[in-house]
Amino acid sequence: MTGGRVIRFIALSFIVLFFVIAVAVRTLHFRIISSDSACAVGLYRETPLTLRRGTLVDACLPLDAARFALERGYLHSGDCINGVEPIAKVIGALPGDTIDIERGWIAVNGIRLAHSATVSRDTAGRLLPHVPWGTRRVAVAELWLFGFNNPRSWDGRYFGAVTMATLRNNLKGIATW
Repeated sequence: MTGGRVIRFIALSFIVLFFVIAVAVRTLHFRIISSDSACAVGLYRETPLTLRRGTLVDACLPLDAARFALERGYLHSGDCINGVEPIAKVIGALPGDTIDIERGWIAVNGIRLAHSATVSRDTAGRLLPHVPWGTRRVAVAELWLFGFNNPRSWDGRYFGAVTMATLRNNLKGIATW
């Protein structure tokens, strides 16, 4: 093989490998997560949905929140009904829970959550709207999703509760780094 053929062969091999991996990820219900706001970067397997505090889930945002995230560049286009990629967040509060949201912390059922302070600006320096401070009870068909792995996570502190209908799957780490 000549040098040009070797390079073409290697390039074609990488393209085929990428295609095979992409098909496998979709077919086998895997998800690659490249953000660390709620979990480590890595490969995750989608598993049947169970609702427990602390469970990592993927969910589609409500339309207004999805548009805001897309405009700000927090999320990209994706396969949710609103045209945006799903988020991967941890369930922080379930129906019936009491949630307190203050500038310096969030508490669920009176227990303050670590690393839960709200920030006033995003990483680009833009003002970051948040839910109103105060106490609320989580409604029957709602829950709150958080990503306290990164203090700048854009999560329920900013977009509020989501309906259970927006949840898609639990996510289980396969290979993380």
